[in-house]
Amino acid sequence: MGFLITPVFAQEEVKNPSLIIDSVEIPAEQFNSVLRDVPIVKLEDVHAISWQVTIDNNLLYANPDGNAVLRLYHQESEDRFIEVGMGPQPDNKFWVAVATEKEGYIVVHKDLDRGWYPETKSIISYTDKAGLTVNNGARIVVTNLDIGQFAIDSYSVHGKEGTTDPPAVNSGILILDFLSGDPAQNIFAFFPFYVAAGIGIIVAVLFLTKKRT
Repeated sequence: MGFLITPVFAQEEVKNPSLIIDSVEIPAEQFNSVLRDVPIVKLEDVHAISWQVTIDNNLLYANPDGNAVLRLYHQESEDRFIEVGMGPQPDNKFWVAVATEKEGYIVVHKDLDRGWYPETKSIISYTDKAGLTVNNGARIVVTNLDIGQFAIDSYSVHGKEGTTDPPAVNSGILILDFLSGDPAQNIFAFFPFYVAAGIGIIVAVLFLTKKRT
């Protein structure tokens, strides 16, 4: 076992060459707009195969009907997106919706009371094998939802339903942290398989040795 494990730990400095890390800070004024007027912002990198987006909402809302709505767009079509909406305190409304080419816009989770938690971060994660999972900062509210292949290359934000509505957000900032990569390009992703194979070989050798004696 020592022979099998030691070489792996000797390569601890090896990193996943596909790993991508991005951080975006979105100021409050960008949420004081309606959906049809907002620009779609391109990211510097495309996040595909396996990714995670962490939402740190530090916005101060301006009215009880205001929202902070985030849309993450698929690389191949802006008609495909993941939407997360976060309402003001004290209710902290929270919803998750997805838009697909076949089904269109579908709300897959909605909580009108204590839906998200300002003291924690919400997390959206995806893998091409397990689908979409969303954590509202306290619990998982969407689990392994199949949305097909989804690679993020852009986003948009808004907060008002109509142009005559009062400002949705007064001040603050919302921070998005993007992390993505291909697990297959990380040698440590296969470490459990190496250990299992090593144990199997040792057991086989011991069994054959004992049988001969």
